[in-house]
Amino acid sequence: MSWVKKVVWTLVVAFALFYVFTQPEQTAAAIRGFFSGLIRLFRALAG
Repeated sequence: MSWVKKVVWTLVVAFALFYVFTQPEQTAAAIRGFFSGLIRLFRALAG
């Protein structure tokens, strides 16, 4: 069963790297959006 997890993680990492190198602008926008959402979440929880 652990070899399945290794294969899945390898595929996920390979896809992420492929996406980063082929679509850098969209990757940056997605990361910005993710962290922006986290900041909004923490602000909502704090106040």
